[in-house]
Amino acid sequence: MSFLDPRTLAFVLFAGFMAISFLLCILAATGNDDPTEFYLGTGALSPMQNGLAIAGDYISAATVLSTTGTIALAGFDGVLIATSTVLSILLFMLVLAGPLCGRGQFTLGDVLSERLSERPARVGTAVVVLVVVLPLLLVQLNGAGDMLALLLGIPGSGAVTGCTVFIGSLMVCYAALGGMKGTGFIQILKTVLLLAAFVLLACLVLRRFSWNPVTLFDAAADASGYGNGFWQSGRQYGDSLSGRLDVISVQLTLAVGAACMPHLTMRLHPIRGMRAARAATTWAVGAVTTILGLIVIVGAGATAVVGARALRASDPTGGDSLLLLTLALDPAAPEAHRSLLFSVVACAVVATTLAAVAGLTLAAAASLAHDVLAKVVFRGRLSAERELAAARAAIVAVGVTAVVLAIVTQGWNRQVLISFTFAAAASALLPVVLYGTLWRGFTVNGLRWALYGGLVLTAVAMAFSPAISGNPLAVFPDRDFHWFPLRNPGLITVPAGFLLGWFGSRIGRRARHAQDPARGDTPYATHPG
Repeated sequence: MSFLDPRTLAFVLFAGFMAISFLLCILAATGNDDPTEFYLGTGALSPMQNGLAIAGDYISAATVLSTTGTIALAGFDGVLIATSTVLSILLFMLVLAGPLCGRGQFTLGDVLSERLSERPARVGTAVVVLVVVLPLLLVQLNGAGDMLALLLGIPGSGAVTGCTVFIGSLMVCYAALGGMKGTGFIQILKTVLLLAAFVLLACLVLRRFSWNPVTLFDAAADASGYGNGFWQSGRQYGDSLSGRLDVISVQLTLAVGAACMPHLTMRLHPIRGMRAARAATTWAVGAVTTILGLIVIVGAGATAVVGARALRASDPTGGDSLLLLTLALDPAAPEAHRSLLFSVVACAVVATTLAAVAGLTLAAAASLAHDVLAKVVFRGRLSAERELAAARAAIVAVGVTAVVLAIVTQGWNRQVLISFTFAAAASALLPVVLYGTLWRGFTVNGLRWALYGGLVLTAVAMAFSPAISGNPLAVFPDRDFHWFPLRNPGLITVPAGFLLGWFGSRIGRRARHAQDPARGDTPYATHPG
């Protein structure tokens, strides 16, 4: 069998990535003999390494495939999504890095319990973290299963299910073995691979259009079916009022929701000092901006080279745009050469997914093991060895649950789950993070109102939105029970989450003063609750 045989290439590339990843996790695991090292292992990384790890957490497989597809099918609306991701990491650097870095905590529950009662802070954040992380885990696992089956040339839904289980098993191994340091190493490797793959693709696209971006964008507009309107807003959701509001809502939730995702904020806790945090996040901003700029070129290239009609015929959401582009870039080349390009890109996407799910699993497991089990159930009486064992058991539990749910939701529109994840994070987590670190008037009552109120509002709005029923791309396309007009509820639920946190804090303070006017204005409880 020739080395250039497509399946051989795919197997060699993927096996090479797995071998390097496991080696990195084994190297990281040598010091993971206590919870502090397991949760804060990135403290040993340099600012550049931390920045590349943060960038790796930001750029998930969902970002790569969905953003490329949206640019390919919706033009300017997809560019807005890429811009929102850049704005999100700037928000992460300028607003959240200061309050969250250098504290030595493991989770958001640790940060909030410094000022608020321990039990509600830890239990509330753990509940919301799990609800926010799981949908994104399902998206990543489903995408990885599809991609790996395609990469290895194994057809059928049973093969996709098997690949999903295999990816889930690797995810559990990476997170349980390597901890924060190991997942950081994998994120760095993934960022480098992804950057190399997109540089290659962007160069091939630009070469096809005489290295002239204007020619590329004009060709994309001509092949889109919209003409010059392709590079105007309104292609993704239509020109109606609700469609334009949906575009704004997507930009808002992505810009502020991605910045407070738990697996990202965990990267800040080990960084010592604001100077090191700014240096790390500067590297992250540079890497994310570069990759997203390349994604814009690749997305436009998919439309110009393949054509919008063919992209929609393959996948109405545009999820296949990246892979179709790799197969169409040079149809005159030998089949083995085209398969080499396809294998490189597909392997980079699978690596992206593996790194992302490992980080997400670790964040969810940390909330379960550290916040709920160690600090609430056992109230700090767990030994270091038992807490570390609990963390690894939680990783297995989260991994198994995510794999089972990923198999069940295999046919769902993944953008629905992505929308819910970022809307819930922006509506429930972001208010408590900002209020809990920057506003001294924030109370336990405000925490509950913001966490649970923001989460419930987001879930209800999504359940009765056009994303779930009432259109061909909905989760239930044959039924229509929607009454909420927007596919993404963030435009309503994000401000509502902040209002709920403020209102709950004011109500709680008034009730406390009514019961005991002599207490004074001391909204924070510094004792365990």
